[in-house]
Amino acid sequence: MNRISSRCRWFAILAMLGLLVASATTTQAAEATDADRVTVNWTDPAQFTEVRYSHAFGQPKPETWLEAMRKTVVQRADKLLKPGQHLDVTFTDVKLAGQYEPWRGPAYRDVRVVRDMYPPRIDLRFSLTDANGTVIASGERKLRDPAFLSRSTPNGSDSYRFEKSLLKDWLVREFGADESSAARK
Repeated sequence: MNRISSRCRWFAILAMLGLLVASATTTQAAEATDADRVTVNWTDPAQFTEVRYSHAFGQPKPETWLEAMRKTVVQRADKLLKPGQHLDVTFTDVKLAGQYEPWRGPAYRDVRVVRDMYPPRIDLRFSLTDANGTVIASGERKLRDPAFLSRSTPNGSDSYRFEKSLLKDWLVREFGADESSAARK
């Protein structure tokens, strides 16, 4: 009896490992599909407004917020693009929402104060091509939202929610609404 339950446990463990491997492979395949359809790059972050004019000690590295914005563009654009289309986006300048106000004293030197006078700004270039590589649309955009604080954001704890919202709004304006947002209207 003990030998049978031992075999059953091993069988269950192997079955679970098989499911984990299959799940990981499916996830990687989905991410590869997104990456094939959408490419996001950026110019030298040291030249971005956010890096040049924000001198807080605890400021996150540019790679942190650029990666968060990259994921947002890849995930949202993949839902909006038609089959065979490819979107290439390059961030050329970024200014995160809010500003450090060191004149408030040492306790505030690492605190980003978010006010309507410090809106998020993202400058980018993009190129949309079809399956044959023919350019369908391209250009440069300066994304601004002076009313960013008056809009509701889905995740109040996301540090980059204003920038992500700005990017999502641009993608929908530029490339049309996806089926899920059309169904909500």
